[in-house]
Amino acid sequence: MTSVAVIYHSGYGHTQRMAQSVAEGAGADLIAIDADGNLPEGGWDMLDAADAIIMGSPTYMGSVSWQFKKFADASSRPWFKQAWKDKLFAGFTNSAALNGDKLSTLNYFFTLAMQHGGLWVSQGVMPSNSKAAQRNDVNYLGSYSGAMAQSPSDAGANDMSPGDLETARNFGKRVADMASRFQR
Repeated sequence: MTSVAVIYHSGYGHTQRMAQSVAEGAGADLIAIDADGNLPEGGWDMLDAADAIIMGSPTYMGSVSWQFKKFADASSRPWFKQAWKDKLFAGFTNSAALNGDKLSTLNYFFTLAMQHGGLWVSQGVMPSNSKAAQRNDVNYLGSYSGAMAQSPSDAGANDMSPGDLETARNFGKRVADMASRFQR
């Protein structure tokens, strides 16, 4: 049986909602980084046991939240032991602007995964970029590196685009499918 963990921080609930969709698609365990940048009891053990780790953070000021960065810095302990080497990794993010420098956040996740000796899983789906495309279509934002969502700054988490949430679900499923193919 393949084990997938979704580790994420959410400031206003949008990234949490996206994490839930990713986890639903992957059949994954959710690990929320709290407002102080800490993991829940057993969180590190869940990450160590996972075949795949999917990381999520809102994009703030062109990168991950400080809470996620605190987790990333603390991951130097498993890095030193090479505990996550050869695991699959992937990432997702949300910001208020259509671009919002979300790719910088995904690149941060990619670099962290490479530091751990991991293997990156792309989104693996074509963008919705035709004239007929609608905002609620899957991968409307056109990301290949990971799942992206956009939520207007004055919209609550319940107002997220159904297409972005379906993109997240599909992304989680892809990571889980890839993990089952690479299962040790």
